[in-house]
Amino acid sequence: MAEVIGVRFKNGGKVYYFDPVGIKAAPGQQVIVETARGVECGEVALGNKTVGEEEVVAPLKPIIRLATQKDLDTLEENRRREQEAFSLCQEKIEKHKLDMKLVDVEYTFDNNKILFYFTADGRVDFRDLVKDLAGVFRTRIELRQIGVRDESKMLGGLGICGRPFCCSSFLGDFQPVSIKMAKEQNLSLNPTKISGTCGRLMCCLKYEQNAYEDLLKITPKNGAYVNTPEGKGVVCDVSLLTGKLKVRMDDKPDAAPQPFDRSEVKVLGGERPPKQEPKQPRPSKEAKEPKETKGAKENKGPKAARRREDKNGGTKSGGAKSRPPKETES
Repeated sequence: MAEVIGVRFKNGGKVYYFDPVGIKAAPGQQVIVETARGVECGEVALGNKTVGEEEVVAPLKPIIRLATQKDLDTLEENRRREQEAFSLCQEKIEKHKLDMKLVDVEYTFDNNKILFYFTADGRVDFRDLVKDLAGVFRTRIELRQIGVRDESKMLGGLGICGRPFCCSSFLGDFQPVSIKMAKEQNLSLNPTKISGTCGRLMCCLKYEQNAYEDLLKITPKNGAYVNTPEGKGVVCDVSLLTGKLKVRMDDKPDAAPQPFDRSEVKVLGGERPPKQEPKQPRPSKEAKEPKETKGAKENKGPKAARRREDKNGGTKSGGAKSRPPKETES
């Protein structure tokens, strides 16, 4: 077991574990820690707690100190500088005519590096841009190309549900989302209705999938043959979240389906619904005479008679008379 403190560096970002080294920190406090990028200031998301060794990525880096007022002033000054760096970088991008969109600028806490995040359709040659920025800021410059989902996470906004983006609110990592999840959740497969502002499938399809999988295990599927308090029937409509079913009863096939709760029905796995005999069409009052085939019509008339005579040794087909054989001289 190891004692750790969870620190988050961005709103809705991933929580990283650090060694408290005897420091007691409450959620919401700012702490100064050492990261792979250098010294950073982050917010405590999880207070002092004990976790298993398998949950910790060794070695744990220690917390340097709790943030002081001077540290908070430095953090605020960096936020102001980021806005100025953003405007300047925009001008440089237009000057070099680069096909890229600047998304965010981030100063490290110790001002040793400035990170510029951008999106682009393909690869961008920004070497000249880096040289110009380094000449202005006199520090290390790093440009990172990100995807559209990362862009939405950084910028934030409101989804089609009216709530803030899940990725910028509480989701730490992006999980793969598939169209199969939309099918199992009985959603419309229209891309505009199941896609987020970023243009990708909505993140909520993933973290809600576990609940739908549990409900699918205990809810009869559409078309299942079930036994109800009113008798046997076939499920014709299912609402997973409410647990309401509509069943078409065997004894009343032409009536409207009856509603039931999932707890009131039982699936009959070995039985099948009875087959309904199809209705026979009524015969017409006047029976139509069968039409003569084309071959039957051809057997009638003088041409057919001449063919029969030719077959029996009479005249040839076509009406030409046979000539007698010529006499030969002896």
